[in-house]
Amino acid sequence: MIIKKYIFIGLCFIFLMVLLSFVSKDITSQQPVVLKKNTKPNVLFIFADDQRADALGASGNTYIQTPNIDKLSDDGVRFTNSYVMGGHHGAICAPSRAMLMSGKSLYHVYDKLNGIKTMPMHFSENGYETFGTGKWHNEKTSFEASFQHGDNVFIGGMANHYNTPMRRLEKNGKLSEPVKKGYSTDMFTDAAINYLKDYSKGKQENPFFCYIAYTAPHDPRSPREDYIGMYSDTEIPVPGNFKALHPFEFDNMNVRDEILGPWPRTPELIQASLADYYALISHMDNRIGDVIATLKKQGLFENTIIVYAADNGLAIGSHGLLGKQDLYEHSMKVPLIISGPGIPKDKTEDALVYLFDIFPSLAELCDLPQPINVDGKNFAPIIKGTETKIRESLYTTYRNTTRAVRTDEWKLIRYPERDFTQLFNLKSDPLEIKNLATLEEFKPKVEQMMILLEEWHSETDDVANMNPSIILPLAYDYKKLKQTPDKHQPQYILDKYFKDVDLKNTKKTNQ
Repeated sequence: MIIKKYIFIGLCFIFLMVLLSFVSKDITSQQPVVLKKNTKPNVLFIFADDQRADALGASGNTYIQTPNIDKLSDDGVRFTNSYVMGGHHGAICAPSRAMLMSGKSLYHVYDKLNGIKTMPMHFSENGYETFGTGKWHNEKTSFEASFQHGDNVFIGGMANHYNTPMRRLEKNGKLSEPVKKGYSTDMFTDAAINYLKDYSKGKQENPFFCYIAYTAPHDPRSPREDYIGMYSDTEIPVPGNFKALHPFEFDNMNVRDEILGPWPRTPELIQASLADYYALISHMDNRIGDVIATLKKQGLFENTIIVYAADNGLAIGSHGLLGKQDLYEHSMKVPLIISGPGIPKDKTEDALVYLFDIFPSLAELCDLPQPINVDGKNFAPIIKGTETKIRESLYTTYRNTTRAVRTDEWKLIRYPERDFTQLFNLKSDPLEIKNLATLEEFKPKVEQMMILLEEWHSETDDVANMNPSIILPLAYDYKKLKQTPDKHQPQYILDKYFKDVDLKNTKKTNQ
């Protein structure tokens, strides 16, 4: 009798538990699904246009004011030897951005991104919400394929900063027709700030990848009105490797960037150019401060990795040049700063890195799968302190006319069409002033570096003929070079830098 009683009680208990489980399941099914909040870091990627690596306070430049970018350096890691690989035409910006976005080297992507998997695509495929604003120099359709959201997008290489054509990424995934708006730096910044504010109002279920590509400090060197005169035309010193003329011809000496000032270059011209150039950068820095302030106000800053870089450098008087169509350090070396969660503070690294290394490196820092079919090397272990370098040397190229290779200490520049070589010791001569290639004692070093250059030439699938049958002269007549403004130069620039040029027919031609 007692046994039957316990069996009955046990059966009742089992029935009650089964009933409760059904009731619990029914109740649960009526409740909204609670998603786990994003735990991966957000990414804010800020990309400048034509900014020399030394045009930052953080790099030791005491003449320029860049407090907000300097603070990123204080809060993160600054790479002192970051490079663009080069370009196959004068608009270095286009291949540079293609390499950055694809993770591929120059001869595997050139400047075309259609059909190529890009960095924002990779982040999107791994749960990120993507937004882009600013300059996109690699086909409209590739922007549409890369970003989920976009506003104030400029498709092209350069424009008048005061009157830049902007597009919006519509809900159908297509960019609108361009509408000319206000000052470029402000338009791009405002678009990013509006996106971040909208994001913060949402559920934040997915982390964001926000890309801001400024057109500053690319010419026209026409700062916003209230920044004109921020720097005196007479107080900024010329570069330490200033020359009135480049000592020899190695390519088209009348290429577009070089026509922005007359020949020979004068200290006054370069000082005035630097004053406007620095003003463009300081304005951009100020607006970057506004973006960072928005991150903080919206509670997003602590979980956001911030990358600051530029597509290439610029000469502005160095070696008698104005542009970036050469392989000197001032044109190929670029700023690169990374800060945010998990990133050491106030650290500098001298490892040799390319811009296209950022893609795989950022993927690891955000705990994403490594991208496939890329040439970039992952430098995240350097940031984490487990490695000190990812390569022993680095290769840069410009068109078919110039090739260079550098190690920690040495750099060789070869001009195959002129059968001319330069060798610099970057430790003792960082400004590349003294060519050692002609000295007998450095012949072994030249031979050693030439072997290294030939190895890179082969490994990168470089198409240049390093042993042409026709050798061109080094000498040129600067008096035959013509200064002609293009249609993007506003009146401020024409009045300041083209005052001695006959503009009667020029404007009509370039409109």
